[in-house]
Amino acid sequence: MLDLHYLCRHIILLSNKFIIFKMSQKEVLTKMSDVLFWDIDKSQADFERYPAFFIQRVLEYGNWQDWTLLKAYYGLNRIVDVCKQLRTLDPVCLAFINTISDTQKEDFRCYHTTQSSPTLWNS
Repeated sequence: MLDLHYLCRHIILLSNKFIIFKMSQKEVLTKMSDVLFWDIDKSQADFERYPAFFIQRVLEYGNWQDWTLLKAYYGLNRIVDVCKQLRTLDPVCLAFINTISDTQKEDFRCYHTTQSSPTLWNS
């Protein structure tokens, strides 16, 4: 028998009565590219505690499959909210988020803060 708490965390009811099962973070992490998280212990990864780390890493270094997994886990609204608070974000990633979410680049913190000494490959 399934636990009610488990169901509340993993099922999203839509208005047209379809049911979507939300993947667990372990399932998402195993399906993402291995090169994204080479520097962390995957068994200790916590998507809920550090969403900015995972969202920024997938946006800047992930492929399309990584993006779709991330979007399925967090949802576009949460991704945009987290991105608005990031201090740094690649300009291409910022443009991508602006385009798909129909937001203004001025709404993002990274647009207003620049690195004091930019790296050579970003100049």
